[in-house]
Amino acid sequence: MDVHGRIREVLAETIREELAPEHQQLSTEDLIRALRQRGIIDDVMKELKFVTDMNEMGRTSAPKPSTHFVDREPPVLKKTNIDPTRRYLYLQVLGGKAFLEHLQEPEPLPGQICSTFTLCLHFRNQRFRSKPVPCACEPDFQDGFLLEIHKDSLGDGSKMVDATTMLSICDPVHMVLIKTDTFGETTLVASYFLEWRSVLAAENGITNVAVELLGVGTESKVSVGVLNIRLEMYPPLNKTLSSEITSTQFTLERQKTAEKERLFLVYAKQWWREYLQIRPTHNTRLVKIFAQDENGVNRPVCSYVRPLRAGRLLDTPRQAARFLSVLGHERAPVIGGGGGKQEQWCTLLAFLCRNKGDCEDHANLLCSLLLGFGLEAFVCVGTKAKGVPHTWVMTCGSDGTITFWESLTGHRYIHRPINPDDPPLAEQPKPLYPYRTIGCIFNHEKFFGNCQPSDAVEVCVFDLHDESKWKPMSREAIKSVCAPGATSSVPPFPPLCASTVDAAVTSNEMEVQLRILVSEHRKDLGLSTVWDDQLSYLLSQALAAYELERTTGVSAGNEEFQDAVRRAVPDGHTFKGFPIHFVHRNARRVFATCLRSPFCEEIICCRGDQVRLAVRVRVFAYPESACAVWIMFACKYRSVL
Repeated sequence: MDVHGRIREVLAETIREELAPEHQQLSTEDLIRALRQRGIIDDVMKELKFVTDMNEMGRTSAPKPSTHFVDREPPVLKKTNIDPTRRYLYLQVLGGKAFLEHLQEPEPLPGQICSTFTLCLHFRNQRFRSKPVPCACEPDFQDGFLLEIHKDSLGDGSKMVDATTMLSICDPVHMVLIKTDTFGETTLVASYFLEWRSVLAAENGITNVAVELLGVGTESKVSVGVLNIRLEMYPPLNKTLSSEITSTQFTLERQKTAEKERLFLVYAKQWWREYLQIRPTHNTRLVKIFAQDENGVNRPVCSYVRPLRAGRLLDTPRQAARFLSVLGHERAPVIGGGGGKQEQWCTLLAFLCRNKGDCEDHANLLCSLLLGFGLEAFVCVGTKAKGVPHTWVMTCGSDGTITFWESLTGHRYIHRPINPDDPPLAEQPKPLYPYRTIGCIFNHEKFFGNCQPSDAVEVCVFDLHDESKWKPMSREAIKSVCAPGATSSVPPFPPLCASTVDAAVTSNEMEVQLRILVSEHRKDLGLSTVWDDQLSYLLSQALAAYELERTTGVSAGNEEFQDAVRRAVPDGHTFKGFPIHFVHRNARRVFATCLRSPFCEEIICCRGDQVRLAVRVRVFAYPESACAVWIMFACKYRSVL
């Protein structure tokens, strides 16, 4: 544990012994030799293990349910042994300063809940999260992250990478700073791409950088604060590069990227001119070629989508759609009125870390997951009712079936076009989807502008090979700027993370809190509360069936539930039940929402003879700690007429 203390003792001793009256200079070698003689260096090398906290979200101790045991012990820090044959980058965050928005914040009292900052990192398919620290002008980040340079590439993973090879790895370390307020609401504070390769030219392989974080969206030119970061290569490099070499490499990469982007811009302008010449009315269609990310950088829309495999976290495309529908929906914040929608398409890491985003973020991720599942998927840009701009996802079946996927709700709609040339009495399909117009569709390698006479979705024909209906962009042009690694301005996609929420524990905690809230509310009305545990348990069947139906579109198991309720409610008694669905885990907010529904309020405030109340909570955990929370309130009482 106390390596630093022991090293200090030995050094003090060595200096006393070695420094004779003539004050000779001690070199680093002398000090290292002294440590080696006393066996401390060997001890340190043996003990050198980097700690990665497996349970970042500390669990609160929970009432133990009978079927599911929770360790009350604090989470064990899992030790990662360093493999001395691999190359690592050790990134330490040593505090922040000048977070001026929090200049006036008082020191939090012990035990008081306060707003916190969390730093999320992504580097070459590895994701990390710092411990939350209280928001302050100088937040006390003290975290170390061990990043493997070659994580998944098998061929290179086995050999030790030298400095020259690492110089060609242009993946940045993407850092996202999230603020969580006292109610658990998250906001995106900053998103930064750290160029780590400066460490390759640093003396002794260690470099300290002060990173100035800029705000997001409308504040992308405003400084948020400064993080002190220390980078270190492990094992140390035998030969460091000269700073000229690294700066030349960076300049070359920038020039190459700028040239590719310039050529694409020239091509896009030419494409747009041609598109407008087809019909002058095309300039009102929602054809989006570029979109701004959270840092205010304009990027081609195709770079926001990429085939993404969810590993073992999601099994089916419909499950992916369900996962997207339980991630929160939030418009990009705008300061001041004016009703204008602030446009901000987030990078995937920023969207996942915040656990919520706008419809574009949802559609981009759903399209990426569906492409990963091997479907031909596109993001559609168009409008909903009243001309509100919207994005959704479309898949083209091999038999020509067109399916729309609404990423905010998980609903799927089959598209059957109306033929405007049909005789007036012919039966026309009535569209069930909420979409009105469609301007363009795109995925990671294709982009089509809608050039049919009308851009109304209901008459739209999705024959993408017919250039008189859909004007395509050159696949080569898209590939030049949107393919992974094509330009340094397109960030790599992070992998999805498994949920850290324990569904059974969270369900129990919420249920206990809701019981207390109901009992207190009834007490205020002068009513006593008797809970029926058996009835509460029966409600689980219904909640599981609701979630299954949301995921698969198939309802099952309803007959058994109805039969169980009939048997549990004696003759002459009335049963009332009210199911409701949430995507957050705040029991007070749930209760307040339920009381606003007259049906639910009737159950919670039920008066009568032999009133028995029941409540059941069922939390379904999805990747990225997203949750679908189903709650059912019920009561049974003797009907007295």
